[in-house]
Amino acid sequence: MSQIDVFNGDADGICSLHQLRLNNPCNSQLVTGVKRDIKLLDRVKADSSNTISVLDISLDKNRIALDRILKAGAKVEYFDHHYAGEIPASPKLTAHIDTSAETCTSLIVNNHLNGAHALWAVTGAFGDNLHLAARDATRALNLSEKGLDELRHLGECINYNGYGMTLDDLHFTPDALYRHIQPHSSPFTFIQEALQFQTLADGYAADIELARESKPHSCSDRIGIYLLPNEPWARRVSGVFGNELARNNPNRAHALMTETAEGYFRVSVRSPLSNKTDADFLCMKFPTGGGRKGAAGINELPASMFDSFIEAFSETYR
Repeated sequence: MSQIDVFNGDADGICSLHQLRLNNPCNSQLVTGVKRDIKLLDRVKADSSNTISVLDISLDKNRIALDRILKAGAKVEYFDHHYAGEIPASPKLTAHIDTSAETCTSLIVNNHLNGAHALWAVTGAFGDNLHLAARDATRALNLSEKGLDELRHLGECINYNGYGMTLDDLHFTPDALYRHIQPHSSPFTFIQEALQFQTLADGYAADIELARESKPHSCSDRIGIYLLPNEPWARRVSGVFGNELARNNPNRAHALMTETAEGYFRVSVRSPLSNKTDADFLCMKFPTGGGRKGAAGINELPASMFDSFIEAFSETYR
């Protein structure tokens, strides 16, 4: 059987796949992309000779391609925490899907593997801005605060690398970054030994500093809206900046709207950490929108819908 691994290009997707392959090493075809490139199953050509692992992309957004792959006879194991809709009933499909706001794909894989590679699950959870869930997963690991902080920073750096309009915006393509991580059974050796980590850490530090200088378009106790320019640094940092704003203001919802050369906006939404609800359903009201309860986005919001989005965002969270 030929293995195909399909995974989101952010920290959660990469750390999820890394756990699976540490547990069951094999040569596989990798299918991934920038974080917002989620219709990855469209790229997969498979038949009964293939087994496919899918990690951290919405089943709902990949339903047509998944049905095609299942009908072709491939076996699919699906791990995810985004809105899924109705899960296809097929003996070829094994689904591990949990859409609760306090989990992510890395933690779902961690449970599936009985904690075999929990340090990488924690790294992925930190990258997905699930700090409390990440700390809960480390209770049996006896990590120091310094160790926890190193895993948090690594997760945020891997996640930061996934954002961008195109692969050219990224420091490393997600498949290349996964290959650099692949030899490391411990995230601490990757931090200590890999030059790629220092590249990510330096890029993250420079870009987040620029983002912190941004003034909100509008702000209140309940909502904050930021407009970011059409610049590579803004495209790279929008997700991690949104996560930072959410942590610093846990009762406030945030929307980061990055301008594009094509005249639309790339939108990242973070619901309040004190009430992780409705980000997914808000974004799904608009074309190319989707996500999960606590964090969601719109890939291409037309400029003509800017006011409609602001109104819907304000109504959802005020």
